[in-house]
Amino acid sequence: MGAINEIFREFAPEYLLRFGGTMPEEHKKVISAILLCRTKENGTVVYECEECGLLHLTERSCGNRHCPQCQNHKANLWLERQLGRMMPGHHFMVTFTVPAELRDFIRSHQRVCYAALFAASSDAMKKLCQDPKYIGGDRPGFFGVLHTWGRQLQYHPHIHYVVPGGAFSSVSGCWQRSGERFFLPVQALSPIFRAKFRDRMKKAGLLAEIPKEVWTKSWNINSQAVGSSEASIKYLAPYVFRVAISNHRIVKVENGKVTFTYRKVGDTKPCVMELDAMEFIRRFLQHVLPSGFMKVRYYGFLSPNSAISLDEARGKIEITYGFEVTEPEREAKPKAEFKCNTCGNPVRYIFSIPPKRPLVSGRSG
Repeated sequence: MGAINEIFREFAPEYLLRFGGTMPEEHKKVISAILLCRTKENGTVVYECEECGLLHLTERSCGNRHCPQCQNHKANLWLERQLGRMMPGHHFMVTFTVPAELRDFIRSHQRVCYAALFAASSDAMKKLCQDPKYIGGDRPGFFGVLHTWGRQLQYHPHIHYVVPGGAFSSVSGCWQRSGERFFLPVQALSPIFRAKFRDRMKKAGLLAEIPKEVWTKSWNINSQAVGSSEASIKYLAPYVFRVAISNHRIVKVENGKVTFTYRKVGDTKPCVMELDAMEFIRRFLQHVLPSGFMKVRYYGFLSPNSAISLDEARGKIEITYGFEVTEPEREAKPKAEFKCNTCGNPVRYIFSIPPKRPLVSGRSG
């Protein structure tokens, strides 16, 4: 059982008693899923050793995307898919953030604001890509991942984009390369991003609720050259399915306090933070996404609806470079095999027990 799940099992009942009357239903569902994850109440899977016949019982996981125990396998699958979709050549990671004064508002209107963040940031990049001063292509392709947390579990919504260095021209059909160290000017992206987000809020009828000073501030955008996209994809993969904090960061839980590690920006030395268990759960739950909201989105020629296939896009980009670009070979990771803990031989699936169904007689281990 993971440390975070244990924290919820010990303290979530009290949290629900205190705040259950006002908390969102989505948060209640996440608490319920975490409490039941890998317990008999959630059902059991029965395996049998192929050699000695010993039965092995494994409680079913909840599968909730906010459960710390259920996302590692999904992250690995996503990583393999993305590595297979990589484009050749140089890439950038472009990160869009919002002023701190806007965070409380976004947290109170998550579904509409998260969608607006994606739309405003992606449209800003598309607009500047068309400018011949920079790239001169109207068909870029990229994907973005929404993060909502900072290193201390504070609320900090931002989007990371992985962007191939260039864009296709619909006129010539050719790939227009960007510089290898420079994609788009962040000073020009910032006001476009801000204006497009403002337009979305006005359309949603929410403009009056936003502090006026956010429209006079520069909205921070960072663009970093990352070379091959493999490095940035591997960086983002854990965050696509990882929850706000992972089990290995929990140091101890004592006297109603949770102690965990974090790192300051630009410092590799770990720091330690202690929070009251109620505050820890509150910070954890504020990163629960609206039901059905997609935190990874694809645009342009990387979109599933693109008129140009990935192979065609890859081929045209290679032509622009003047040679076939070879990406580093990657060894396929062997799939973890469930083995008997008595004799070490493989086990096979037998059947599943639904929640609260009594087990038939048989040997177990």
